[in-house]
Amino acid sequence: MSHVLKVILSMLTLGILVVGCSTPVEVPEIGKPAPSFRLTDIDGQPVSLSDLRGKPVLINFWATWCYACGVEMPYIQEVYNEWSEHGLVVLAINIGESPSQVDRFILEHNLSFPVLLNPEGNVAKKYNIRAIPTTYFIDGDGIIKDIKIGAFNSAAEIEDILNSISL
Repeated sequence: MSHVLKVILSMLTLGILVVGCSTPVEVPEIGKPAPSFRLTDIDGQPVSLSDLRGKPVLINFWATWCYACGVEMPYIQEVYNEWSEHGLVVLAINIGESPSQVDRFILEHNLSFPVLLNPEGNVAKKYNIRAIPTTYFIDGDGIIKDIKIGAFNSAAEIEDILNSISL
């Protein structure tokens, strides 16, 4: 390999390392602040996590094609019905689908909690979503208290987490 080629490869490698090291990715963790976001709901109204400060928030990442997501939605709806009067905010963030697909799902499953659209998946990336459904439990101070990867098997399972983290 020629000396010039070695120098160019070394410079490229160094450039990649510098760029990679200069933009660290914060991975959301229990005990750390939840990443902020601003999305629109299915009706086009903006929703910002920072506007919900002071209230506990359950954020569920999902998609209409996800079988497990459909299975757990009635449990989330049940918890929403019982806990929203106590201040719990439920936000279901749909990843990458059209408003018409999401609206059809909402109607079929008779959902009344807020559903937000994340068509580009930027918020899902901020939350390091690797599998759906994934649910974050956030306290009134904006701190992540628990994370559940996978579907809930009952409303009681969700309520057990809510009770254990004293939202």
